[in-house]
Amino acid sequence: MVVQKQLRLPALRRGFHLITDYVLDELPELRQVRAGLLHVFIQHTSASLCLNENADPTVRHDFEQFFNRTAPENAPYFRHNAEGPDDMPAHLKAALLGSSVSIPITNGAPALGIWQGIYLGEHRDHGGRRSLVLTLMGE
Repeated sequence: MVVQKQLRLPALRRGFHLITDYVLDELPELRQVRAGLLHVFIQHTSASLCLNENADPTVRHDFEQFFNRTAPENAPYFRHNAEGPDDMPAHLKAALLGSSVSIPITNGAPALGIWQGIYLGEHRDHGGRRSLVLTLMGE
């Protein structure tokens, strides 16, 4: 079985957001998969995806603080700033974190660890709605 869908997320504020439920709600077919793989890809260069802690919201806050210090706005060495001071830092954050995650599917459920969830990293002040391609493969 191969199922592919596009998911448009609502516009989210800058920061890190758990989107696991959005993804799973879009794929009821997942319950039919005994063994497989879910690949989630974001079609943007200024937002990212990753897996991390899904229980304590301070983790998401700390992620935002770390990446803002790692790729600061208004750095004098950035030349790519036509779309605003958050543009180049957003591209760097997305490059560091990545544009996709792959999750094993076992007996109709994602084989995530007990404290794992899918994060959307929204790195722009006004990123707008983000599009994901969800590809489910399995038997």
